[in-house]
Amino acid sequence: MARDYVRRSPPKRKGGGQQRAGGRGRAPERRVPWLAMLFALALLGGMGYLIHLVKGSAGDHRPAEPAPAQQPAPANKVNPIDQKPVEKWRYIEQLENKEVVVSVPTPANERKKPDATPSVTYYMQCGSFRSSAQAEQLKARIAFQGLASEVKRSEGSNGVWYRVVMGPYDSKRQADQEKHKMSRINTGCIVLQG
Repeated sequence: MARDYVRRSPPKRKGGGQQRAGGRGRAPERRVPWLAMLFALALLGGMGYLIHLVKGSAGDHRPAEPAPAQQPAPANKVNPIDQKPVEKWRYIEQLENKEVVVSVPTPANERKKPDATPSVTYYMQCGSFRSSAQAEQLKARIAFQGLASEVKRSEGSNGVWYRVVMGPYDSKRQADQEKHKMSRINTGCIVLQG
């Protein structure tokens, strides 16, 4: 047997009473926002008090007393703007007349050196080559470092050699400083005493 689900009436509740259409329950009651209302009243009261203070202080203001009428300046008085300013300081006059004495020490190369120590000179040999072109090439690399060198030709039992030499130096320390500069361009040098 077929059932008609569309026209079927809803089941009846126990306890009687009619049911509302749509099956919804009651809508929740709206609450009054007491906290927001209290805050708004406090804000309005504060603003009213502030306006009262401002309005009350405006009445206390006294008008300024009129300035006494200025008397016209006598004709013999000079306007300070027209006058040339007077300097307060005297250092300009003092510096013009001041003389500064400077003692210049004698340069190190003009001082007398003690004769007790014998003068030893140092040279640095940076390379020894069979061809003069290689020696000149090394001399050019040294010149690019801002140092001076020379190529010396020497003949020995082994034949002709071209040596690249730097110096003379007064101390070994100066020679070592130049040696460190040469090591930066990957050129090994030997310090020779002579």
